Amino acid sequence: MAPKRPLGAGAFPEAVESPALTTPDAPQLYAALDLGTNSCRMLIARPEGDQFKVVDSFSKSVQLGAGLERSGRLSRGSIQRTVQALRVCQQKLRRNRVRRMRLVATEACRRAINSEEFMETVHRETGLSLEIIAPQQEAQLAVVSCAPLVCPTTEQLLVVDIGGGSTELVWIDLAGVPSHDRVRAMMRMHGGFDAPGNGGPKAKVVDWISVPLGVATLRDQFRDVEDDAARFALMSWFFEENLAEFAPYKDDPPREGFQIVGTSGTVTTVAASHLGLRRYDRNKVDGLRMTSEEIDRVISGYLALGPAGRRRDPRIGTDRQALIMSGAAILQALLRCWPTDRLSVADRGLREGILYALMSADGVLSGQE
Repeated sequence: MAPKRPLGAGAFPEAVESPALTTPDAPQLYAALDLGTNSCRMLIARPEGDQFKVVDSFSKSVQLGAGLERSGRLSRGSIQRTVQALRVCQQKLRRNRVRRMRLVATEACRRAINSEEFMETVHRETGLSLEIIAPQQEAQLAVVSCAPLVCPTTEQLLVVDIGGGSTELVWIDLAGVPSHDRVRAMMRMHGGFDAPGNGGPKAKVVDWISVPLGVATLRDQFRDVEDDAARFALMSWFFEENLAEFAPYKDDPPREGFQIVGTSGTVTTVAASHLGLRRYDRNKVDGLRMTSEEIDRVISGYLALGPAGRRRDPRIGTDRQALIMSGAAILQALLRCWPTDRLSVADRGLREGILYALMSADGVLSGQE
């Protein structure tokens, strides 16, 4: 009789633990994990003043949603890659003795018919419990993370989060909020778009939408189009058609006082290409403001390179090259739709929003109301 196989033994290869960035000295650390359609990313941080300091991190392209458009299921290969990545995350959480955390999954797990089975596999193999969040929660956390990049003169704000499987857009009216309080008014949205203003003026969400098209899902829709330029044009116009229901204003708002903040790997990659960075530098990218002409110039350069050239371009990177044109198509469509010639670049997103929400709920950040 064959010996009984231990629970979870050999189901997936063991991951090699990575070294920590620093040795944390804070007694209370917080963690946020974002499992998207394409990437698995985690931050571990400690509160510091009214912000937080990252002490460890993890990011890996796992392509969880590969083949999802065709089959409606998460494939075994995708699950195996993701479990491998989550094992590394679990090791980092254990080594840093993190007790306060939120581990979320987004569009791929929202759509997959076997997502419940996947969650059970993750828990069995890693001990981690993932939470599938709704599109509105994803949108509000993106808003919170981008709040520090809002200009004091901004009265109408569009926050855009281009993900792997979906794109969230939130239109916020800040006209009734004093300029000195606009960032804090947006931060208070971690409790929801209708959260109380704690006695102060509220930022008003005029409209929001979650479009079920991100860099991976949009690419998969047009994978059969062979011509590179034609595929790009079709993706851009198709995405714009899916914005038809998102119409916060009957008439175009004035250009003055309007700001778009974009958060995604696409936006930061375009910004790095514009700056000519051979090595990515978050300090140079986060908060950068790009004109629509500068963005168009970068996208035109990507098209001129062609698929083979983009694969060799170090500014794009091997993980991003397969998805950069679908992301660029989304970005170009957005800039066609809204009355602005500038985009603010945010190298921040769901993880930062989660960390702020957890720390704010615990009252460990200074300057809170």
